[in-house]
Amino acid sequence: MDKMVLRRMEYYGYHGVFDEERKLGQRFYVDLELELDLQEAGTTDDLNKTVNYAEIHELIKQIVERKSFKLIEALAEYIASSVLGTYTRVDALTVKVTKPHPPFDIHFEGVTVEIRRTRKRDGH
Repeated sequence: MDKMVLRRMEYYGYHGVFDEERKLGQRFYVDLELELDLQEAGTTDDLNKTVNYAEIHELIKQIVERKSFKLIEALAEYIASSVLGTYTRVDALTVKVTKPHPPFDIHFEGVTVEIRRTRKRDGH
């Protein structure tokens, strides 16, 4: 299966278990790996035969910046279901959400969750 990968999209969101995270907000990174057939788009040079990654970026921006989740697991799940629900050409995807500076009194680079979801096709 062919892939389209959007790496380290950066957004400012209000997600977290702690009240101050949901009030003050923080930066989040999202990586998205889409599995879809890109051959027709590649041979015809037609945007209508693929997915528009600028539109996907905007969809994810609206989710990350306008919604609020306690868990980044829930944010990743919502992104996955929204992309699969909007773009029927996508057969499967992997969503990775990174919180680079979680509010802990320990030092580490960040925390990331990664999920993979597939489209449920009739008869398969």
